[in-house]
Amino acid sequence: MSTAPLTSCSKLIPGGRGLAPVLVKRAATVELDWDVRQKSRFDATDSLGRQLGVFLPRGTLVRGGDVLLAEDGSMVRVIAAPQAVLRITACTSHGSPFDLTRAAYHLGNRHVPIELKPDHLKIEPDHVLADMLRAMHLIVNAVEEAFEPEGGAYSAGGHGHGHDHDHSHDHAGHEHSHAPAVAAAPAPHVHGPGCNHGHDHDHGHEAKPVAIQVHKHKPHTH
Repeated sequence: MSTAPLTSCSKLIPGGRGLAPVLVKRAATVELDWDVRQKSRFDATDSLGRQLGVFLPRGTLVRGGDVLLAEDGSMVRVIAAPQAVLRITACTSHGSPFDLTRAAYHLGNRHVPIELKPDHLKIEPDHVLADMLRAMHLIVNAVEEAFEPEGGAYSAGGHGHGHDHDHSHDHAGHEHSHAPAVAAAPAPHVHGPGCNHGHDHDHGHEAKPVAIQVHKHKPHTH
């Protein structure tokens, strides 16, 4: 019995950035849930039936819409597969939208992966947390949806998606970085006719010697 060859993918293009949309749309796809996408090394089967071996830099998080580049030059678009999650919304009758902020705080203290949205939160199923949230006057519903939780502030790439960002920009032919600017040293003060402050303080000037001429007088005779 023959085994299908493994297609290796070792490069990730975040959101298909820089690729022609028509090429991304035509690319093969692979559906992955969060349990797989948070790993940097995994196997999967794409929409063409190919066996993929994904080997990404450690700490990389794969997001829906990202594009995997295979060793043969082909592309595979990642789809965040629907999975069981708890969708948390504020109760308009017994609470306020601020309750979501409180919920995110308490869930974060428990190091729970959270997907943050303006009007709701998502977490993986947990009946203990669900009861806690309901006690906080929040509405908790079990649904099947894609799950894209926040990454850590210090995860690969620095913004939770595991992708690299170059924060140096080129503006009109000159480059600058986001390093803090160093203030230039102030120019030394030069006194002149337009200087309006007094001179009763020490400027460190060296006084020039003044020559004094002494005349000798002959004694008078009477």
